[in-house]
Amino acid sequence: MIDIFTTGGTIDKVYFDANSQFEIGASQLPEMLAEANIRDGFRIHELLRKDSLDLTAEDRDSIVSAVRSCPGQRILITHGTDTMAETAAALDAVSDKTIVLFGAMQPARMRVSDAVFNLGFAWGAVQNLPSGVYIAMNGEVFEAGAVRKNREAQRFERA
Repeated sequence: MIDIFTTGGTIDKVYFDANSQFEIGASQLPEMLAEANIRDGFRIHELLRKDSLDLTAEDRDSIVSAVRSCPGQRILITHGTDTMAETAAALDAVSDKTIVLFGAMQPARMRVSDAVFNLGFAWGAVQNLPSGVYIAMNGEVFEAGAVRKNREAQRFERA
């Protein structure tokens, strides 16, 4: 069983024409799982609906606490890309689980998005990696504490 925690981020953003900005909407995870043909073997836990730039130390503490208290050993976390590396580093204190964070550079609701690919890649990674904390984005796996987002290039890279 894989436990999936949602925290918001670009993956769940919705564009509202009335005010011309993106906002975090309901999680797209159920639709993404169905699109990826992942039908069972998971539990979804909604933790937050925030842009990762708005996450506080208390939010990260609640993510760590939720993961630590979860009985499952394999954890996926949807997360905004801007501070994903910081949350991964905070989760490094949890040593007995395989934890994989993933997100998207474009909202899952958009026609062209990396969201479903990143979900599928993270799904495979969480089942095959040893205990530890990782980021799985755009076909690469990075260990917590050794990764950063290159905002200009819109990709993750080793730090």
